[in-house]
Amino acid sequence: MTVVDAHVHVYPEKIALRAAESVGDFYQYPMFKEGSIPAMLAAVEGSPITHHIIYSVATKPSNVESINDFIAAECKKHPNFVGFMAMHQDYPNPEAEIERAIGLGLRGMKLHPDTQKVNMDDDRLMRIYELIEGRMPLVMHCGDYRTDFSHPRRMKRILHEFPNLVVDAAHFGGWSVFDLAVEYLENENCFLDMSSSQKFLGRRRTRELCEIYGADRILFGSDFPMWNPSEEFEMFESLDFSKADFEKMTWHNAERFIGMDIR
Repeated sequence: MTVVDAHVHVYPEKIALRAAESVGDFYQYPMFKEGSIPAMLAAVEGSPITHHIIYSVATKPSNVESINDFIAAECKKHPNFVGFMAMHQDYPNPEAEIERAIGLGLRGMKLHPDTQKVNMDDDRLMRIYELIEGRMPLVMHCGDYRTDFSHPRRMKRILHEFPNLVVDAAHFGGWSVFDLAVEYLENENCFLDMSSSQKFLGRRRTRELCEIYGADRILFGSDFPMWNPSEEFEMFESLDFSKADFEKMTWHNAERFIGMDIR
């Protein structure tokens, strides 16, 4: 059995506790764990989760290269990790860093407009989407009732301007504004991971959103270290999808998203 956790934040051990606390403060919600690799691996031990798409967010341009080096190094240590690069809207030479990240073996990019304090359709980021369109997939945090940076309407604009950009509109396309996201993204060409949603939505609405968007578009994700990956998987498994649909959402869609077989 192969199960891919498509939404995993990780940090170097020396800053993992501080980083997780900072994220918890931002969301006003306690973290499940400090966000180190050992803590993540311990959290999934004994669970069906076999593979992890890992990344971290650059809140400053100066963090981009060190994050990418860290993620690439961890992927070399762990063959079941798939690493995504960090980028920041004010990084001075995104073309060069994208090329370097590809050379390091990183497979995609992660952005978080709310913590990076930038509209996701800002011209600085639109330039970056142009650079990666057709070359690497993008995980984009979407939705926050407190801000407008990652509003689903902005995601819809991006998808229309870059039709060949492969995107995971994270958190069902609209964390904390899940129903609003449906209005903008129900019929768009993107994946949507379901991380950081189940305990807010409950069983019935989680399943309904999977059905609204369709099993071909949903990615299982835990949003570690915010949540316990094993518990997130157990809750998702309990929704009683067909075997074929469940394998799409926990495995095959991730393969399509990153453009590689996962075994």
